[in-house]
Amino acid sequence: MAILGGTGKEGRGLAYRLAKAGYQILIGSRVAEKANIAATELVQRTGEKVCIEGMTNLEAAQIGDIAILTVPYSAHRETLETVKAVLQGKMLIDVTVPLVPPKVSRVQMPSAGSAAQEALQILGENVQVTAAFQNISHKYLLQDGDVGCDVLVTGTSKEAREQTLTLVSMAGLTGWDAGPIENSVVVEGLTSVLIGINKRYGSTRAGIKIVGVV
Repeated sequence: MAILGGTGKEGRGLAYRLAKAGYQILIGSRVAEKANIAATELVQRTGEKVCIEGMTNLEAAQIGDIAILTVPYSAHRETLETVKAVLQGKMLIDVTVPLVPPKVSRVQMPSAGSAAQEALQILGENVQVTAAFQNISHKYLLQDGDVGCDVLVTGTSKEAREQTLTLVSMAGLTGWDAGPIENSVVVEGLTSVLIGINKRYGSTRAGIKIVGVV
């Protein structure tokens, strides 16, 4: 499992959860030394025998069977163009939200419609793209036990969404198939709404929960 931009908060949280679930984790970064430091800290944090390695984003994307992109939107296009060739025939889970500082609590989507749709435009049809994990705080991911909010998954195919939902479940989270990749505009936009709620109500962990479904 290659986590591109995995030295950030969300990337570390996903690496922590998935490593504890038994996945081999490759932490990617523009600078390999930074990735190595993050990998060492995560191994120590788990307190268990897990496999987490640090390397460059390109190396991680080349080795990994599935890539998870957790970079800020400002690095989104550059990172994808760097790894485009080695991701062909694979699947990318895009966690990126197109936040545009300083107005991060205002929904501001790119011309492609969403970050995930932009990723698909850059990578091409030979890469399955899903969007997930945008609406869950890294603080939940870095703690053990149940999490009180859900994960919405959109993507280019039912098979890609099902594979992503399996990862969500393995990470100890509840996921929902939220439909085609075009729906990622709503999922990504919710992050700005949640940021605004956090600011107004003095929280850092606002999330979403699907109710009424048996």
